[in-house]
Amino acid sequence: MAEKKKFTLEYEIKSSPRILYTFISEPNGLSQWFADDVNFRDQVYTFTWDDEVLKAKLVSIKENKLIKFKWLDDEPQCYFEMEIVQDELTNDVALSITDFCTDELLAEKRLIWDNQIDYLISVLGA
Repeated sequence: MAEKKKFTLEYEIKSSPRILYTFISEPNGLSQWFADDVNFRDQVYTFTWDDEVLKAKLVSIKENKLIKFKWLDDEPQCYFEMEIVQDELTNDVALSITDFCTDELLAEKRLIWDNQIDYLISVLGA
C-alpha cells in the first residue's frame, strides 16, 4: 500500500480569527461548510456526507488558533489540522490546512480542500 505523506495548503481568508475559529471548531460551524452534518461527543466528531460517516478524535485545540483531528480509521501517524495564521504586520488572516494522502491522490485531495475552503469563504461572506 502506498505511503501517505503530509501536505500543507494555505488560504487567505478575510475574517477575524475569532469568527473563523467557530467555523473550524464547532459542530454547527463545521456543518455549514465542511460536512453535511457534524456531531461532537466524548472528544469524537462524527462527520456525515450523503451516505458516508467518518469519525475523528479531537487531538488538539487552541482557542482562536487551531484544531487537530485524527480519523479513527486512518493510519496512526495521519491527522488533519486547521490552523489560523495571522500576519503580525498586516493582520491578514489565513487558514493553513495540514492533511495526509498518497501521491496518487494529492491532486484530488487538494481540489477537495480548494472547493471546501471556497465554500467556507462564501459562507463567511469574506
